[in-house]
Amino acid sequence: MKNQHDQKWLDQAVVVALGCSLPGSYPSREVLLEAAVDALASEGLAVTGRSAWWTSAAWPDPAAPAYLNGVVLVETRLSASEVLEALHRVEARFGRVRAEANAPRTLDLDLIAHGRTVLDGVVVVPHPRAHERLFVMGPLAQIAPRWRHPVYGRTAAALAAAATVGMDAKPAA
Repeated sequence: MKNQHDQKWLDQAVVVALGCSLPGSYPSREVLLEAAVDALASEGLAVTGRSAWWTSAAWPDPAAPAYLNGVVLVETRLSASEVLEALHRVEARFGRVRAEANAPRTLDLDLIAHGRTVLDGVVVVPHPRAHERLFVMGPLAQIAPRWRHPVYGRTAAALAAAATVGMDAKPAA
């Protein structure tokens, strides 16, 4: 694994969040997410760091199945738009259907950051709401607490401490 404490390396890291609330054809959500992490390599996304899995209640309906979330750091030669396309291909392989916003799902892959790149067009990076979400910033702070948000300049650790969404998120037992 790369040195997540090297600021220059952190500034170049591509950050991907993974989550699911349904195991699909897999025996558990954990097995599904482990398989999704493994599948990233086939798309040119080399995992260099990863968090533990975190659990959180579904939103906006906490009665829906709970989520399991995590974050990986990857190295790639792909552009931000190419990474997003690759993530959508992996989601499709795992049975992701984009029918209804915030519906339970088998796999959700989000491009959180692509190095220090800032885009606000068809592709938006950094992810516009990730900095508010404990289920993203908590796992990221776990593996790269000194990672800095490309727009706000705050560290993952500081953003996790200030998160306002998914406040029940915690490492899975």
